[in-house]
Amino acid sequence: MRLKIAILPGDGIGPEVMGQGLATLDAIAKRFGHEFEYNEAPCGAHGIEVAGDPFPDSTFQICMAADAVLFAAVGDPKYDNDPTAKLRPETGLLAMRKKLGLFANIRPVQTFECMLQHSPLREELIRGADFVVIRELTGGMYFGEKYQDNDKAYDTNFYSRPEIERILKVGFEYACKRKKHLTVVDKANVLASSRLWRQIAKEMEPRYPEVATDYMFIDNASMRVLTEPRFFDVIVTENTFGDILTDETSCITGSMGLQPSASLGEHTPLFEPVHGSWPQAAGQNLANPIAQILSAAMLLEHFHLGTEGALVREAVAASLDANIRTPEIQVEGGARYGTTEVGEWIANYIATKA
Repeated sequence: MRLKIAILPGDGIGPEVMGQGLATLDAIAKRFGHEFEYNEAPCGAHGIEVAGDPFPDSTFQICMAADAVLFAAVGDPKYDNDPTAKLRPETGLLAMRKKLGLFANIRPVQTFECMLQHSPLREELIRGADFVVIRELTGGMYFGEKYQDNDKAYDTNFYSRPEIERILKVGFEYACKRKKHLTVVDKANVLASSRLWRQIAKEMEPRYPEVATDYMFIDNASMRVLTEPRFFDVIVTENTFGDILTDETSCITGSMGLQPSASLGEHTPLFEPVHGSWPQAAGQNLANPIAQILSAAMLLEHFHLGTEGALVREAVAASLDANIRTPEIQVEGGARYGTTEVGEWIANYIATKA
């Protein structure tokens, strides 16, 4: 297969973990006879520095011309600490989602047996946890009307029926492919927007009779993903709730550096790790590349390269079992491995696995 992939390393540790994601794809391409064409483009703080825009039009055009986007992370403290900054790296991320029509963020939450002790949660709670959070990505407060002056501010949590229907359809369809259990997370006891979500979900339920659908307020869901994670199969929710909930679920796996995601919608699909840019660690060979590598696996699987994706996942699991890990998840007294060493080990596993 031949794929054109737009490469957006972004800021901080982004270029380092991206390098290992590409090493993984290169190993897959060589082993299976695929051809992956990469076209790198700036975004985030890097985009501001080189083009005066966190998502330059040239980057947008490269993304639109590609079959897929592999993205790393954006963010820089000099913008975080300046409330007057007119341009911010994160606005480029929002622009990218909007322009590419990426309305569905797919974030799997899955545990590794050898990593259970690294989670702050008890092993008996999380062992076997395996669910997916589907977050609406282009509506809600992040994109609604905003206002701020010295005395007041507001953000509008706007959703339309078509926006809600299309993301709920994704949720129901994912549930059909998994264990046929969908949980709709909202705040329908307080918010009008949530009541519309629940109303539409109730209307759609009869179209998917094989799916057991339940409803949960966000405050309850935030508690239960940590106390009963095995209850869930597929969660679908709106943008703000999904942002918070998916960061919360990262502690289940023991490290944000282990969680990949996909963003799907109207145009080019995008695949990215869930962690941030961690600028303090940039250039120090400390960052965990596994989330980026697993994002590459999701990219392969999206194009029906299931055998290839499975080999990447096998290589990741083998590296963890062999204690080939970056410092934040290394076993006490274990050898020290950096971003590059972990990525090279995984790529070599792919190349040499019998």
